[in-house]
Amino acid sequence: MILHREFIRTAKRQGGKMAIIDRTLDRRLTYDKVLIAGLIFADYIKRFKEGFIGVMIPTSSGSILSTLGIVMAGKVPVMINYSTGAAENCEYAQNKCGFSTIITSKALVEKINCRIVPGMIFIEDILATIGTGAKLKAALRSKLPLPLLFATLPSAKEDDTVVILFTSGSEKDPKGVQLTHRNFSSNIIDLVRVFRLSEQDVMMGVLPLFHVFGHNANFWLPLIVGMTNVTVANPLEYKNIPKIIREEKPTMMAGTPIFFAGYLRESEPGDLASLRIVVPGADKTPDWLREGYRTKHGIELLEAYGTTETSPGVTVNTPEANRPGSIGRPLPGVQLKIADLSTGAALGPGKEGKIMVKGDLVMKGYFDDLEETALHIKDGWYDTGDMGVIDEDGFVWHRGRLKRFVKIGGEMVSLVRTESVLESFLPAGVSCCVVEIPDSLKGAKIVAAVTAKVDERDILKKMGKQLPSIALPKNFVVIEEMPKMGSGKIDFRSVAQTVRAMLRTS
Repeated sequence: MILHREFIRTAKRQGGKMAIIDRTLDRRLTYDKVLIAGLIFADYIKRFKEGFIGVMIPTSSGSILSTLGIVMAGKVPVMINYSTGAAENCEYAQNKCGFSTIITSKALVEKINCRIVPGMIFIEDILATIGTGAKLKAALRSKLPLPLLFATLPSAKEDDTVVILFTSGSEKDPKGVQLTHRNFSSNIIDLVRVFRLSEQDVMMGVLPLFHVFGHNANFWLPLIVGMTNVTVANPLEYKNIPKIIREEKPTMMAGTPIFFAGYLRESEPGDLASLRIVVPGADKTPDWLREGYRTKHGIELLEAYGTTETSPGVTVNTPEANRPGSIGRPLPGVQLKIADLSTGAALGPGKEGKIMVKGDLVMKGYFDDLEETALHIKDGWYDTGDMGVIDEDGFVWHRGRLKRFVKIGGEMVSLVRTESVLESFLPAGVSCCVVEIPDSLKGAKIVAAVTAKVDERDILKKMGKQLPSIALPKNFVVIEEMPKMGSGKIDFRSVAQTVRAMLRTS
């Protein structure tokens, strides 16, 4: 499907139904109004000759309408991470993709103290320039029959790039991922099928649109299915969001484990009663978080797995097929295999190897980087760089990033496994990240970064009952606040740099 055309079909069908409930800006827009606003933005965007337009706006009616308008104008939105280093991320995107214009928010730039980058245009100024004539023209166009309305828009094909999203950069410089109409369509069709989604569902949208999880689950998916989308700009409003859920009664919510942990802590029994589908992803869901939602809210977390390069969903647990601790079964449109590290041959159940993915969900490629694209996609198979196992029933178990395995004394050691065992013995409220540090004797050693001082000797004694000695941390360092990416995932590269600097000066 062509995403914006499918949205238009939905908007024409839904009409006066509420499409966006923007709780940050206190704005409510029906599908009719979203269609008209999208056409207005598209007309505004057409004045720019560039094929790419940057977008740096928190999750809101503003980010949804501007991104939709860019696509309807036949151009490609380039989503920019504003959570850390916003100005530098703007310049990186501009240089990488060769464009200048970035639509952002004056309120955001002031709030995060971001310096003005040449090419920035404020959405507040755009709205101030839109006159009655432009609004009337868009309103009249929105009433045209579908074939005539489609004819007023630039032509589009399923394999056209519909967005550029950047990888997290937690391990190396971010890569520009080109995702197409076909990529997102594959995921949306599958998600509607396995979760039995309909226009009766209400989405709780807290994820940023610069992250692939949010770009699908909190943007395209609700717009195309015909859901109401309740948006909040800051997912860290842990006290406010449970109250909003109680008031607006969403039925579905996607997020990262760290966000869900905050909502669990600050919510009261009954706050989340309307939610029938709660999907954590982008990071491992700890057992205590699953149990917390069961005990406090009677909610089963349905862990999922995906990547930026796969639009994003690869595997999901569902209410009918849920195996806690696994990342679920592959979506219907996904081919998945566990491949041997040396030969690339497909492995059977219970054998650990690399997770490989094939299907319409796999990206077009990395922007202006044929070498990286060729390294990651061979014969249509995308190499996720993640390790995993498939069990006899088809559930996939994530074993961590291949890059989070380290060779010590000739043995492969999983940092994720060490981290998981360490977490189970830490006091409540203390988090950790395990990293690899070069060692002159064994090539590498394991260091544990923790957010508070702990009884190292006691913890190592307990860990030693579950792990071999080479998998135990050789040092503990205290980092009061773990650096994170905009998605809430730990920034491993920053942690490793901090740990190395602390050990050098100790």
